[in-house]
Amino acid sequence: MSVATPAVDLTNDEIKRYSRHLILPEVGMEGQKKLKAASVLCIGTGGLGAPVSLYLAAAGVGKIGLVDFDVVDFSNLQRQVLFDTQDVDRSKLEAARDRLKGLNPHVEIELHSGHLNSSNALDIIRNYDVVVDGTDNFPTRYCTNDACVILGKPNVYGSIFRFEGQATVFDPRPRKVVFGKDAERPEEPAGPCYRCLYPEPPPPGMVPSCAEGGVLGILPGVVGCIQATEAIKLILGDGKSLRNRLVRYSAMDMEFKEFKLRRDPNCPVCGDNPTIKELIDYEQFCGIRGEESDTIIREEELPEITVQQLKEKIDAGIFGNGQYELIDVREQHEWDICHLDEATLIPLKTIPGEIANLDEDKTYIVHCKMGGRSAQAVDFMKQAGLKAINVQGGILAWAKTIDTSMPTY
Repeated sequence: MSVATPAVDLTNDEIKRYSRHLILPEVGMEGQKKLKAASVLCIGTGGLGAPVSLYLAAAGVGKIGLVDFDVVDFSNLQRQVLFDTQDVDRSKLEAARDRLKGLNPHVEIELHSGHLNSSNALDIIRNYDVVVDGTDNFPTRYCTNDACVILGKPNVYGSIFRFEGQATVFDPRPRKVVFGKDAERPEEPAGPCYRCLYPEPPPPGMVPSCAEGGVLGILPGVVGCIQATEAIKLILGDGKSLRNRLVRYSAMDMEFKEFKLRRDPNCPVCGDNPTIKELIDYEQFCGIRGEESDTIIREEELPEITVQQLKEKIDAGIFGNGQYELIDVREQHEWDICHLDEATLIPLKTIPGEIANLDEDKTYIVHCKMGGRSAQAVDFMKQAGLKAINVQGGILAWAKTIDTSMPTY
């Protein structure tokens, strides 16, 4: 079932540009006109959004919408192939628009600056035929899913972490399956949605971000290409979709595994008797406040100091008097990149086993990369009766404001 009705013509320049499509019987002139008539919304222009938007623009999708709020950072360039070194500190949306228009001036690029959330998602998504979810946080994933179900839009989902990725198509539309040129069978029911696969988000801080856990730079290219392929097949109305199937890819094993997905009749959004009929507060639903990052689990009552206050304590020599100790709860490979000489490395996962070795008469000042893991450590240490203080922003804040020569990652 195609999502677009071709009511457009191709110029001579477009016929030349898309000639390798036009000689494919499965695409041809009619299919290329469908692509030109179609619109796709890419939520996120990062690791997944970069290859998705590049290939959709190259393929001739008529309108591509981009949603993002961020600027280009040096750490993005390892995997976000939409950007160049000269784009660092530029708006991702502006840099992406320039790159995509340079690739294909026939494509309309529409920019949506800011976070996709419950206040704007329906207004943005309803203007597109297909949605591609390239986000990296749970509030936006659930918001995207619910909006797509409410509006009846197919949602091409992908996610990545370290060396593994997965992709599927959540399609809330019933469809007819064609056998041969003219024969059809009765309508097939709507497919599952994201909530059928993940009814509840994981506890805050349980799933580390790519900034914390890392990601192989090539991985989003593979998963993003799968997403772009699925989007194009949806537009053409041809091929076997990933609807009702999830593909999981392991780069280290070079292995694809397929899992069957089924719609949950009790799903609160797409089930037989849905209870969620309008968008909700997704940050509250996911148990966080604001952007998902290494800082998402911070508690309001947690004692904290700034990196400026930490610098004052280091300069005062308090870490040599036996009353204070500075602890770094990152991993060894992170410590090897950069660390504070005054700190002792105790990775977060080893903290429970080290509690017995810590001194209840000491005050422990704890830091990590961005403040999230250290907040977990401080919370655990306080429950064990120890005095502990979290460092806001972690070693990245230190490198940004105290020691700008320190390498960051």
